[in-house]
Amino acid sequence: MLKKSEKIAETRKTAEDYFRRGDYFCSEAVITTINNALGQPFDPAIVKMASGFPIGIGKSKCLCGAVSGGVMALGLAYGREKPGAEMPDSFPNNAALHNYIINTYGSTCCRVLTKDFPDFKSEARAKHCIQITGEVAAWVMENFIENGVVEVENE
Repeated sequence: MLKKSEKIAETRKTAEDYFRRGDYFCSEAVITTINNALGQPFDPAIVKMASGFPIGIGKSKCLCGAVSGGVMALGLAYGREKPGAEMPDSFPNNAALHNYIINTYGSTCCRVLTKDFPDFKSEARAKHCIQITGEVAAWVMENFIENGVVEVENE
């Protein structure tokens, strides 16, 4: 069993590597990383649900795909399966992710997050988005550890 810092670092690296290698885009990398880290409670085909979110929802540069992937990943633990079921942990944890990204990067909008990169296909822009993808995956994992969703060895 890994320690908290090791599990978070491993999660960050896995998500970043998926994106860096071109296996997945931001949202897909986050949901796949978290689903795998949880032992695949959902079929790996869950990535299909995340495939429309990259580059700000279908390349519209609206909501950051990594944030969308993070919201879906939080749903793996805090979402509901039955109509009308309570989900007391969903909204506060998703709002916390949103607020964390706003406080860290100034926005959750892909267009704003990438405005300093006139060439969207540039290596610098790719590195920036890979970093955000890793940051979101790491944040979700830290949240899961702190809330007892994922167990780790004491530091």
